[in-house]
Amino acid sequence: MQGIWTTDRIRAAEERLLAVTPEGALMRRAAFGASLRAADMLTEHAGRVAGSRVALLVGAGNNGGDALWAGAFLLRRGVGVTAVLLKPERAHPRGLAALRRAGGRVVPVEDAPQWLTRADLVIDGIVGISASGPLRPQAAELLEHVSAPVLAIDLPSGVDPDTGEVAGPAVRAACTVTFGARKPVHALNPGHCGPVELVDIGLGDELADPDLFRLDAGDVAAHWPLPGPEDDKYSQGVVGIAAGSATYPGAAVLATGSAVRATAGMVRYAGPAADAVRAHWPETVATGSITDAGRVQSWAVGPGIGTGREGREVLEHALGQGVPLCADADAITIIARAPAVLDARDPGTPLVLTPHAGEFERLTGTRPGADRVAAAREAAARFNAVLLLKGHCTIVAAPDGRVLVNVPRGSWLATAGSGDVLSGLVGALLAAGIDAWLAAGMATYVHSLAGLLAARGVPTSASAVLAAIPDALRQVRSPAPSNCG
Repeated sequence: MQGIWTTDRIRAAEERLLAVTPEGALMRRAAFGASLRAADMLTEHAGRVAGSRVALLVGAGNNGGDALWAGAFLLRRGVGVTAVLLKPERAHPRGLAALRRAGGRVVPVEDAPQWLTRADLVIDGIVGISASGPLRPQAAELLEHVSAPVLAIDLPSGVDPDTGEVAGPAVRAACTVTFGARKPVHALNPGHCGPVELVDIGLGDELADPDLFRLDAGDVAAHWPLPGPEDDKYSQGVVGIAAGSATYPGAAVLATGSAVRATAGMVRYAGPAADAVRAHWPETVATGSITDAGRVQSWAVGPGIGTGREGREVLEHALGQGVPLCADADAITIIARAPAVLDARDPGTPLVLTPHAGEFERLTGTRPGADRVAAAREAAARFNAVLLLKGHCTIVAAPDGRVLVNVPRGSWLATAGSGDVLSGLVGALLAAGIDAWLAAGMATYVHSLAGLLAARGVPTSASAVLAAIPDALRQVRSPAPSNCG
């Protein structure tokens, strides 16, 4: 798993490392890494390094110093570098001196537009991880003259480093280069960060356990249940799906289908849409009532079951079976309206709740707000459940405080029925005995990847996402490399 640390902890670790490192060494190491990434971007976007033009947007302090030193390294490779000092009196003195020694140009803000419009690449060194809030008007006005790709130093200026919130003008980077460790913003706001390149500056020994985690393909491949020579349909996991109705049979078909395609050993469907499920998924054991469903090792309950008495009875029955359960869609609304329904659950039985922002508000009485990680953690502890907070960036919080962040691959999952597909994936993994927190995170990862593969650059449907699950699992086992180019 990739670790992510809050900015307070990273600053503390940097201070400990600085105390035992020669002055300026860490900044030069970081800036050299940034210059290498800048050179790669110049090759990709301008077709050359030597002879290209780079503009630096330089703020006060160390972030501006990183940009200035990176400019000095680029000058040695034949790049024309112009630095725009937003606060000349507070520019990093050693970085500024290095840039000037290397032959860099320094211009005042009023002369910046002509250099920004001609640049092949702009490096954002306006503010660092100690800043908060949107860009100041002066910096925001300069961005209006930028048409070239932007490389952000540590984070895009104007984006909150710990929550990813954008409350006003902010840089939207083509790529972000960060130092020592990933920060929350890199996972929580990929739309503004772009791909993130991590430069090792020796900070690892100063960092303890991460505050957040991010799964990669290797994690998912290592834990996804695949049949072995000693397995049968029962050892692979038997998942029960309680979804759909005569009015909404599609929810049942989608949730059941995703459990089938997730390699569950057996899928039992219980509900009014049994005929539709059999027609689409003949391998499913389908019955009209949850009381006749037979034994399962997990339940996925909620999509399309309705929020009235019958829906509540279905949820209570599933909760009382003593097996892990994923509660989605209508099941979440039932819990929000009648929290006593959870009394049917053994407190030690794993429970996964999968709300979107509106359902989260019903459950807790408040919207997630800007700090979605804190909101998900609080709700997970409150309900003693894994809380999968859906959104462009999905947060998976465990009751013990562990948090997984899934970085989205576009917005392709913003389509009716995609949540039903996710609930079936979660249910299948729970049936296989995967830890509920990890199961929710793995399901989210594969769901997101399936959305990308189904879309192929254009809006898609939940049925297409469902069909792409096998391809997503194949790709997880053979991931393709990525970069910031």
